[in-house]
Amino acid sequence: MRLGVLDVGSNTVHLLVVDAHPGARPIPATSQKSVLRLMRYLEPDGSIGDVGVQAIIDAVVEAVAAAQEAGIDELLAFATSAIREAANGEAVLARITAETGVDLQVLSGEEEARLTFLAVRRWYGWSADRILLLDIGGGSLELAQGFDEVPDVALSVPLGAGRSTIEFLPDDPPSTDQVARLRGHARAVLAEAIAPLRDLPAPDHVVGSSKTIRSLARLAGTVEEGVGSSDRMVLTRRGLDDWTPRLAKIPADARPALPGITADRTFQIVAGAVVLSEAMRAFGVRELEVSPWALREGLILRRLDRMS
Repeated sequence: MRLGVLDVGSNTVHLLVVDAHPGARPIPATSQKSVLRLMRYLEPDGSIGDVGVQAIIDAVVEAVAAAQEAGIDELLAFATSAIREAANGEAVLARITAETGVDLQVLSGEEEARLTFLAVRRWYGWSADRILLLDIGGGSLELAQGFDEVPDVALSVPLGAGRSTIEFLPDDPPSTDQVARLRGHARAVLAEAIAPLRDLPAPDHVVGSSKTIRSLARLAGTVEEGVGSSDRMVLTRRGLDDWTPRLAKIPADARPALPGITADRTFQIVAGAVVLSEAMRAFGVRELEVSPWALREGLILRRLDRMS
């Protein structure tokens, strides 16, 4: 069957179309993306402003048209932290459904972590043993650890790259003091948040997923030979910490000239680097491997499992 996955996130509205059936890996057919950066449209009371809501609706309409043109059999549409945490989230969802016909499923932070963990486990297989997952979105950081396809612990903390940029890095480029304040904030939040993970056995494999982490790995990581035709992308904390202060001194509009930094992530990549560095430090992680599969693939895999 041909599945469309519509991800209404904090930074983008992204449609991924795949050909899939139970027992086989999903094969990407096409994709379509609109850059929103929804954090820009938040009002002082935490609601999404009218301009932001209209931007979401316009992007969803474009995505639905692209999905229909691709000949999908089913659309899996979901929303994450930006709408989940908005003061007017329910009203926004109702308006999206009324004007586009799309009924968005709102995932909790824990569900995001669990679905992403499922995708990572399937990608790496059982030979990876116990996995620790780090996933940075626009609004939140997801963490999960476990040995099976369902993690022992899955949690979400408000340290997304977009959220952190808006709250701590208002200048472009950010000042050294602003970066330092974000680093201190991330360190304090993580020190408390990871308590449920401290009593678990040490992971055998540490994996990072999400576009932000993939971008940072292309900039500051290395590519090693993997199994078959798959390359293994590895990011060390030393490499990340070496690049972060240099990245912070470059204006956002100039960062896409760097390897791996795309226009849709350029405004929030510094915050993503700081948060990832502190997350790795909190767990004592010196390097992580980067997964090409993340939340969207997790949703597809769960849908196929239910078909089975």
